[in-house]
Formats: sequence, structure tokens, C-alpha cells
Amino acid sequence: MKALLLTASLVLVSRLSAADPVVSDVRAAQRPGTRLVDIDFVVADPDSPNLQIAVEVSDNAGASYTVPAVSFTGDVGHGIKPGPGKRITWDAKKDWPNQYSSKVRFRVLASDVWLPPKSMVLIPAGVFTMGDARVVGPVHPVEVSAFAIDRTEVTAALWNEVRTWGLAHGYDLTSGGSWGSDHPIHSVNWFDVVKWCNARSEREGLVPAYYLDEAKTQVYRTGDKVPFVNWNAGYRLPTEAEWEKAARGGVEGKLYPWADSEEISDERLNYNQKLGRTTPVGSYPANGYGLRDMAGNVWEWCWDWRADYPGNQVSDPRGPASGSERITRGGSWYDRVDACRVADRSAPAPNFLWINIGFRTVLPPGQP
Repeated sequence: MKALLLTASLVLVSRLSAADPVVSDVRAAQRPGTRLVDIDFVVADPDSPNLQIAVEVSDNAGASYTVPAVSFTGDVGHGIKPGPGKRITWDAKKDWPNQYSSKVRFRVLASDVWLPPKSMVLIPAGVFTMGDARVVGPVHPVEVSAFAIDRTEVTAALWNEVRTWGLAHGYDLTSGGSWGSDHPIHSVNWFDVVKWCNARSEREGLVPAYYLDEAKTQVYRTGDKVPFVNWNAGYRLPTEAEWEKAARGGVEGKLYPWADSEEISDERLNYNQKLGRTTPVGSYPANGYGLRDMAGNVWEWCWDWRADYPGNQVSDPRGPASGSERITRGGSWYDRVDACRVADRSAPAPNFLWINIGFRTVLPPGQP
């Protein structure tokens, strides 16, 4: 059994004031005969009863922390109490199969403010300008609360992992379609993805967002229903305003999700049937928020029923209470480039599915 040769570990203090968490005494050891790595540490915080703990892994002696490590158990994630004797175990065999290095290092991060999962990006609260006079209007200011959103479209691999769990726990989730495990899932309708969001939440121990009753006691798991929403819980679809704010990447007035040009190119997005299929998620450069494929690849379902925009400033809009078509955004591999403009809108029926429609999810801040 080859060893990972864990010769050192690094620590990161989340911020600099005396009241913030401090990580110390970090030690790592590989269990003999296995590829499990135990990371022991102490974390102190004088005024926070619960912390968020994360780990990053380097294979180049700490020059960068880019090993795709997610299989951690123990004192990691949300709700970790400060104190001595903390331990996180990494399953290197699962995340890093057949990989070995003499330069493996670990970085333990502690925060007393909410941070999203590593697969998501936190979009800051604030006002942005929604719409574009060249595409759709009226252009209007929208105030949006902070939220986290998936860095990429939901992959077939993630869809299938959650679906397998869901089928064993009372969900009626479709298989969908894809061109590969790292490609976006497609051929899933609006009802499919809403139920899948609930399954993802329950699988991760979060309160689901969607319910069959206004009192929010009956979790939505089966059938084609228009659910009630707990907007402060679990994974859910983005509202149209959340999607556009995220897609713009913190830059106003651009036709596309990139800030440096109004031009398009094959190096920026997958569109107009040029490749004849989707591409693996994350194949193209990120926007200003670090999000991939906000233009092209697959259309992305949003929460909202289709309606005309208001002409005045609004806060956290969620669309009308009823309708016949649900919004999709972002264009796709199949569509002309005009459909990939950041303000462009499409609105199929919620039971519609096709090979160019997928989705990504959002998560409200503060989830345990």
C-alpha cells in the first residue's frame, strides 16, 4: 500500500480579529494499510458556539489547494462546536484514486459566518439592473438577498446519486438523459427538478424547500404539483431574478455573462448545434462570480411563472402566483446565440422536457 506521505499540514485562521475562530495543532496521518487520512486539530472561538469547518487538499506542498476532495467525515461542515480533540477523516481512495504524492498538504478552515458548500458560490445581496433594452424590458432595478448557487449545471452523476437515494425514500424521480456523467442532466421537466431538489435536501439532512400544503408539513415527493415554498430552507430552483443576477457576474449592462467583450466565440460557450450535444460542465471560462456555463450548454429551469416585468424597483421578486409557463434561462447547445444572451427568456410548459433543458440549484444562507 503506497502512502500519501503526509509530511505537513497547514492551518488557516478565517479572519483577523480576536473574536474569530483560530485553528491550531493540525496533524495528519494515513491509517496503515488504507487510504483513509485522519486530520486532527484544535479550534477555538470565544464567542461562537457553532462553526463551519472545511478542508482543502494540496498535492504540491501548499502552492495551490486543488485536489478534488469532498469525501470528508467527522468534525467537518456546519454546526461544529469549538474545542480540542477534533478529527476529520478523508477517504482519499474515493476522491483521488490511484494518486500518490510526497507533497500532500492539508488546510483546515474555520469560520463563524455561513459559507456555502464547495460546489456552490455565495452571491452577495444587493441591487442590480435586470433586463436589457436590446433584448427584453422594461429594464428595472431589482434588490436580491444573498444566496448560494451551483458553480455548474447539475451533472448526470449528481442527478443519479440523488435519484437513487430518492427512489429508496418515497420519490418518483425520472432517469433523465445525458451525454455522460460529467455532462449536465437533461430531459427533466420542471416538476422533476423541484422534487429532485427536495431529495437532495433530505439526503444531506436539510429541511426541504417544497411542500404540498400551505402549512408546509407534507414534503413534495411525487406527482406533478405546484408546491408551496419555504424560501429559507433547502435546495431549490433560483428565481428568475436570482439567476440573472448570478449570470451577470457582478457586471452591469453586458449582453453575455463575460465582462470583457460583447462578442461571442466557440471558446466561450456551446451553442447553435456546433458540437451536436452538450459539453462536460465547466468546459468554458467562468464569469465574474466563478460560475460556469451561464450561457449555452443547457437551458436552466427557474422557479417563476412567465410574466411581463414591472417598471419599478422590486425586492426578491418570485413571479406571479399562477401561470401556464415556467421560465428557463441561458440558452443551450441547440439554440442560436441570441438565446444565450444573459437577459434572454424562454418559457416552456412545466411538464415539457427535451435534450437541451437542465438546471442548477440555489441554497439560502444559514443552512446547517
